[in-house]
Amino acid sequence: MKKTKKWILTAILTICGTTTACFAQTTCQKACAHDNAAKEACCSDNHAQKVESTELIRTSQSWDGVELPDYFQGRPELVAVKYVFPAGQKLGWHHHPVMNYGILAQGELTIIGLDGKEKVVHEGEVVVEMVNTIHHGENRGSKPVILYMFYLSQDGQQLAVQHPEIPLE
Repeated sequence: MKKTKKWILTAILTICGTTTACFAQTTCQKACAHDNAAKEACCSDNHAQKVESTELIRTSQSWDGVELPDYFQGRPELVAVKYVFPAGQKLGWHHHPVMNYGILAQGELTIIGLDGKEKVVHEGEVVVEMVNTIHHGENRGSKPVILYMFYLSQDGQQLAVQHPEIPLE
């Protein structure tokens, strides 16, 4: 049995050059296409898969077109928060003193500025929130909204400041 394993390994190394060279090919299937045994041993589907990278957004403006502020001075604190908003839920009026952005994983979220301007964020979309501008969010849909937000903050800084004095309609 050990001789068979050594023979297979020798065959793979001979056919592919080295296992590193085999994996470094654009696809392992092309590198080992001439020998099915080598392809199975050297080039499993796990190794043929490639990592994909898709830039979702690159901007220096919030969703309403306003330029984001300059970075803080001092040590940053990065905060990630998962929000779940039930269907029909309205958030109170608030503003963010820190820059933040996120991706809507499920549902549809409507963001409304104090000036009445609205932005509907759909499932899979990225949103860059307003900074120091009062707004609120609503889930007008029939399923919960799941939203992942990422804040660029500093130690002890609030992520949102509530404005309960402004009534929701």
